[in-house]
Amino acid sequence: MLTHPTLAKLHALRLTGMAKAFTDQLQLPEIHALSFEERLGLLVDRELTDRDNRRLQTRLRTAALRHSACLEEIDYRAARGLDKSLMTQLATCQWVRHHHNVLLIGPTGIGKTWLACALAQKACRDGLTARYTRLPKLFPELALAKGDGRYRKLMKDFANTDLLVLDDFGLAALTEEQRRDLLELLEDRYQRCSTLITSQFPVEHWHDRIGDPTLADAILDRLVHNAYRLTLTGDSLHKRQQPLTTIEHLTPSLTTIEHLTP
Repeated sequence: MLTHPTLAKLHALRLTGMAKAFTDQLQLPEIHALSFEERLGLLVDRELTDRDNRRLQTRLRTAALRHSACLEEIDYRAARGLDKSLMTQLATCQWVRHHHNVLLIGPTGIGKTWLACALAQKACRDGLTARYTRLPKLFPELALAKGDGRYRKLMKDFANTDLLVLDDFGLAALTEEQRRDLLELLEDRYQRCSTLITSQFPVEHWHDRIGDPTLADAILDRLVHNAYRLTLTGDSLHKRQQPLTTIEHLTPSLTTIEHLTP
């Protein structure tokens, strides 16, 4: 059997997974004990797995998550008040498919960003698109995009992302332009996609951080009424001076959990 032309044709058809599986089969003498249908099934399974893995890597690159966080790494044995039933529910990503939001509130260094990235990473693994950005970085990016003609495309990309993570909300009071940009972004996503917000400030203070009462009402209306609200408490993880890869340092304490329904 001429294997090289077959491999070349598989690569030409971009069936790289099947090509790898075919090469592996040639190295296994016992593979001949399998029927043609069984060997073909193994080749197809390998191709499907390979494509799924490539799509996942693409989603993760696009998400640009700040941390390589994973929900499965949470240590529920730690006495931190972490609600395992809620996290199990969020891990299904049904809240993303139903276009609900998540609000993560807590002091600096408590692990809000890590947990947000873990939820976004799980969404990517479940075939959903995600994207992470810090609001202090997003607003200048939008202002620059208005000048070079990328604004509409950028806003469309954000609007079509299944889960958008907006980190560090409320660090500074918003300007008029920033308020309108945020409202337009949330309006495009309202009841179509999910948004995850992290903030040091309680939701009750967000109205003041936004500034304009009318725009603040409109922005909060699109965020809080269909959101899971998680309030985190505890000491800053940065003060512990232990490796950040240890989950003891990455798991926050969730002491207040409220599910708001429309």
